[in-house]
Amino acid sequence: MLDSTEAVMAALRENDARPYGRTRTVTAEELVDAAEQFDDTGVRSMALLELMEAYEYDGERSKSPVVFARVLKLWDQDPDGFGEWARHQVYWRFKWVATALLDTPDVPLTAVRRWHTELRDRYRRAGFDLQPYYAQRYHLAAQTGVDVQDAYELWTARPRTELSDCHACETRVRAEHFLTAGDDARALEVLAPVLDGRSGCEQEPHLSQATALLPLLRRGRLDEARSAHLTGYRYARGKAAMLGAVGRHLEFCALSGNEPRGLELLAENRDLFAVTGEPAARLEFLTGAEVLVAALAGAGHGGLPVSGPAGTAWTVDTLLAHLRTEADALAARFDARNGTDAVSAARRARLAVGPLLAEPLALGVRAVAAPELAAAAPAVAPASRRVVEPEPEDFTALVLRARELEILGHPDADRLWKRVVDRVGAEGFVFPEDAELGGPERLSAELAEQRAHDALQREEHAEGAAGLLEAAELYERAGLPGPALMARTRTLIVELGDVEGAVADWTALDAALERARELRAEGRMLDDDYLIILQSRAYAAHHDLVEALPEPPAGTVERFEAAVGAYRGAAVELGSARRAATSRQYTADVAARQGRLAEAAAELHEVRAQLEVAELPWHTPRVLGLLGQVLLQQGEPGQAAEVFHRALAEAVRWGDDAYPYAPTYMMLGHASMQVEDYGGAVRALSEAAARYDRQGAEAVEEAAQVRLQLADVLRGTGRAADAVAVLESVLDASAGSGGSTGSGEPGESGGGLDVRMVAQARLDLARGLSELEEYRDAAEEYLRLADLVADWEDQQTHTMVACEATLALARAGRRDAAEAALGRAREAHGKAPQIDQLAATLRELAQLTMRAEGAEGLDASLALLAEADAVGEAADRAGQEYDGWYLRGGSHYERARCLAIADRHEQALTEAERAIAEYGRRAEQAGSARAGSLRAEAVRLAALIEGGDLGRPRAAVQRLTAGIAHCEAAGLGEAAEVLAELRERFTAA
Repeated sequence: MLDSTEAVMAALRENDARPYGRTRTVTAEELVDAAEQFDDTGVRSMALLELMEAYEYDGERSKSPVVFARVLKLWDQDPDGFGEWARHQVYWRFKWVATALLDTPDVPLTAVRRWHTELRDRYRRAGFDLQPYYAQRYHLAAQTGVDVQDAYELWTARPRTELSDCHACETRVRAEHFLTAGDDARALEVLAPVLDGRSGCEQEPHLSQATALLPLLRRGRLDEARSAHLTGYRYARGKAAMLGAVGRHLEFCALSGNEPRGLELLAENRDLFAVTGEPAARLEFLTGAEVLVAALAGAGHGGLPVSGPAGTAWTVDTLLAHLRTEADALAARFDARNGTDAVSAARRARLAVGPLLAEPLALGVRAVAAPELAAAAPAVAPASRRVVEPEPEDFTALVLRARELEILGHPDADRLWKRVVDRVGAEGFVFPEDAELGGPERLSAELAEQRAHDALQREEHAEGAAGLLEAAELYERAGLPGPALMARTRTLIVELGDVEGAVADWTALDAALERARELRAEGRMLDDDYLIILQSRAYAAHHDLVEALPEPPAGTVERFEAAVGAYRGAAVELGSARRAATSRQYTADVAARQGRLAEAAAELHEVRAQLEVAELPWHTPRVLGLLGQVLLQQGEPGQAAEVFHRALAEAVRWGDDAYPYAPTYMMLGHASMQVEDYGGAVRALSEAAARYDRQGAEAVEEAAQVRLQLADVLRGTGRAADAVAVLESVLDASAGSGGSTGSGEPGESGGGLDVRMVAQARLDLARGLSELEEYRDAAEEYLRLADLVADWEDQQTHTMVACEATLALARAGRRDAAEAALGRAREAHGKAPQIDQLAATLRELAQLTMRAEGAEGLDASLALLAEADAVGEAADRAGQEYDGWYLRGGSHYERARCLAIADRHEQALTEAERAIAEYGRRAEQAGSARAGSLRAEAVRLAALIEGGDLGRPRAAVQRLTAGIAHCEAAGLGEAAEVLAELRERFTAA
C-alpha cells in the first residue's frame, strides 16, 4: 500500500527500473496521485518528474508542459524541498518543455518565445550560462526557416555547459543543420563521434543512425548504411519515442530498393500510427511511410495489401491517400503557426527523392513480406555493359538469328525468342512462307521447348519435362525426328541432381544414342541436336560418378570417361567450341571433387583460354565460378576472391539470369573471410542471402545457413548488434519451428529449417544479446533453446545451454530463475557431463553473487566454488577427462577474489598463492602459455592483496619481481608489463 512517503518513493524507484512504455506511464500517473496525499515537496516533485520522463519517452511529450507547470509551482513555493538531483532536473527540463511547445503546432509562436524568455531569465538568476537558451533559439529558427545561420552561429559559438544537451544529441542537431544545407560530407564528419561509439546517451547513437541513413547511401558508404539500419532500427522498433527515426528507416528501405523489408517494418510498427502526442515526430513518421508507399504505388503495386492504422484493411493506394491527406494537413498546421512554408517545403523535398541506388542494397536480413516485390537480380560488379544483340525487324531474320544464338548458347537468345513469342501472339500475325524458316509446326515446337527451358530454370521439373515432351511431339508432326529425339532425351536428365532419388535411365539413354546415330546416318539429325544427346549422357554419367564418391565403382568411372570422351570428341570434330568446353568442365569438376586440384585448375584455365579463342566470352562465368572453387580448396583465397568477382561481373555483363549467383556470392564471402576482408565478406554473404531469398521456399535453408555465417562474421568483428538483427530475422522467418520431430531427435521444423539450424541460430542470438548486455532477452533465448534441446539424445548441448542460461539470468538480476536454470544444468550434467563448463558456470555465478551482494554473499559464493571443486572430484572418480589444473586453479583464484571483497585478506592471499602454484605447475610441465598467463594474473591479484589490503608493499614487490622473471622466461611480454606497472606503483608508494 502507498500509505507512506517511503512506500511511494520505493514504488517510484521500482517504476524507474521499468522500460519506457504504457505500463510505466500509467503507473507514473498513479504515483503522482498517491504522492499528492502527502505534504512533502520532495516526494511530490519526484513523482511529477517521473511522470514527465514517462511522457517524454512514451510519445506523449505534448503533455509535459502541464506536468512541469506543477513542478515549477512547487519549486517556487519550496525550493529547499527539492533534493540535489531534482533541483538539477528542474533546470534541465525547461528544455524539454521548450521542445514540446515547439513541436506542437497548436501552441502559438508567442507562447514558444515567451517560454524561451522564461528559460533565459531563470538560468540567469541561477547563474547558469545561456548556451542552452541559444540552442532552443536555433531549434525554432530551424523549424521556421528564419535566420537559421545566424541562430546556428549564436548557439555553436558558445561553450557547452552543465545544462547543455548531451554531446551526442547536440552533435546530431549540428549534423542535421549541414544536411539541410545539402552538405552530406560535412554532416557525416560531424556525426562520426556518435556513429563510432565515442559519444552516446539513452537514445544515441540510434537517432543519429537514422539521421545518417540517406547521407551514407548518397556518399556510397553502403556497408555503414547497412549497419546503421540494422542496429538503429532494432533499437527504434515499436518505440513511440523513436517515432521519427522509424519513419527514417521506412524511407531508407524505399530508397535503397528494399521495399519488402519496408513493408515488414510498417507491419511491425503498426501501433505507432496511434501515437499522436508528438506532432513533429508524427509528421516525420508519416512522411517516411509515405515515401515507402508512394514508391510501391509508382511501381504498379497499388492494390497490394499493407499495414496501416488499426481498424481498416489498407492497400497501397488507400494508405497512400490517407498518409498524404493527414501529413499535408499536419505540415500546413505547422506552417500556419510559424508563418512560413518551411515545414511543408522540407516534407516536399523528402517526397521528391527517388531511389538512391541503381540496384537493391543487400541488408543481410530476410524480408518475407510481399514476395511478389522481389527485385530483379542486381548488378554486382563494375563491369561495363555490353552492346546487346539487335532485334531484326523481319520475322524470318528474327527467328533465324534466335536459332543461331541458341546454338552458340548466347544469352540474348532468350530475349529474341521472347520477341518471337510477342510477334506470333500479336493481332493479325501471318506466318510467312519461307523455306529457310520452315513451317509453323517447327516454330511451335521451338517455342514449346523455350517454355520448357523457362520452367527448368525455375526448377519446375515436372512442368519442364512435360514441355519437352510437348516439343518432341510437335517436332514429330513437323517431320523433324532429330530434334524430337533430342527433346525426349533431355527429359531423361531433368531431375538428376535436383530431385531426391532421381536416377539415370541408362537403358533409355543408350537407346537414344543408338537412334541418334541412325538418324545422323540418314541425314535427319542436326549436329547440335546430336551433341545435346551426347551431353545428356555425359551429364548423367557425371551425376552417377559424383553420387558414388569418394570411392566410385570402376564401371561408373569407365562410363563417365567414355561418355565425356565421346561428347568431347564429337564436339571437337563438329567444331563446337562451346560444347567441347562444357565436356572439359565435367572433367575438371570430378578432378576437384576427388582432390586432384592442380589438374582441375589446369583444365579450367585451358577451357577459359579455349573460349576466348573461340570468341565465346559469355560462357566464361561458369568456368570462372568453378575455378574459384578449386582455388579456394587449394588454399588460395585471395586468387579465388578475384576470380569470383570476375565471374559475377561477367555473368551480369552478359545478362546470364540462370547463373548461380547465390552460391557464388556465398563462396566469395568465404574467400573474403579467409583473407580477412571482413567488409567484403559481409557484402558477399548479404547478397548471397538475398539471392537465396528470391528462390523462394526451396532455398529457405540455404538462406538461413548463409545468414548464420554472416552473423558469425559480424560478431567476430565486433558488430554484435548487426549480428543480432540478422539472427532475429532468421528466427522470425522460421516462426513456428522450435520443437523436435517427436522422436526426441532433431528434424525439420515447422518453418522449413532443420531444428539443429534453428537451435544454432537461437544459441548465436543468445550469445549476441549477452555481448550487448541485453541479459533478460538473452536469458529468454537460452531458455527457449533449453526447451528445444531438452529431449535430444545429445544432452551435452542441453548442459551447455542451461549453463549459459544460468549466467544470463544472473546478470539480468533474476536470481531465482538463475537458480532454477542451474538446477537444470546440474540435471543435464548428470546425464551428459560437461565438467569444465559447469565448473566455469559455478565460478562465474560466485563472482556475480559477490558483485550483487558484497560481503553478505560470501557464504553463498564459497558454496558455489566448493561445488565446482566437487564437480572436478566426481569427474576424477569416474575417470572422465577435463582440464583439472584449470578447474582447480580457477576455484582458488575466484575464492581469493571473494574473500578479498569480504575483507578476509589473509585467507584471500592463501587462496591466491594456491592458484599461483596450480597454474605454475601446469606452465612448467606442459609449457602452456595459457597457464603462464593465468599464473601471472594470480600473481597480480596476490600482490594487490598483499601490498594494498595487508599493507606489505615490500613483499608484494618481491612477489611481482619473481612473477616478471617467470613471464619473461616464458615469452609473455604483455603479462610482464602489467606486473611491472604494478611493481612501480608499490615501489613509488
